[in-house]
Amino acid sequence: MILDNSWIELAARWILGITFIYASYHKIVSPADFAKIIYGYDLFPGVLINLIAIILPFVELFSGLALVLGIYPRSAALIVNGMLLGFIITLSINLIRGHEFDCGCFSLGDSGDTVSSEQVVVRDIIYFVLGLHVLFYDRLRRWCIRQSGSIREKFLNSNG
Repeated sequence: MILDNSWIELAARWILGITFIYASYHKIVSPADFAKIIYGYDLFPGVLINLIAIILPFVELFSGLALVLGIYPRSAALIVNGMLLGFIITLSINLIRGHEFDCGCFSLGDSGDTVSSEQVVVRDIIYFVLGLHVLFYDRLRRWCIRQSGSIREKFLNSNG
């Protein structure tokens, strides 16, 4: 089966990792601009916006680096998928409300980006599926510095 190929798992890790590293750059460099975008979502309490704008980009950066370098890739994929699920929910809520706005995914402000919110949700769902593949891949991983054991091994070791 094609999904059992370790090269596919490596490609999924690198696609997710590089995407999240790239996405973190503008947010780390301009946290105030990112905070304005978060404020525009109209979902978070004002006291948390600056904290989210400062912490989230570093979580993106470090989890992306972990995926690319193969440092606990399953844990990094879990973190990335948690963020993606949050992004999907947040964008979907605003789509249902009828709000069109810059998602702040890869750039901040007027970048001439013509990607619609619907396209961003679909893209995030595709990234989520890639993350699931990394998360549940049970074979030997290519080019990993450190990896956690398979879910099956952990289950079997804890039950017997």
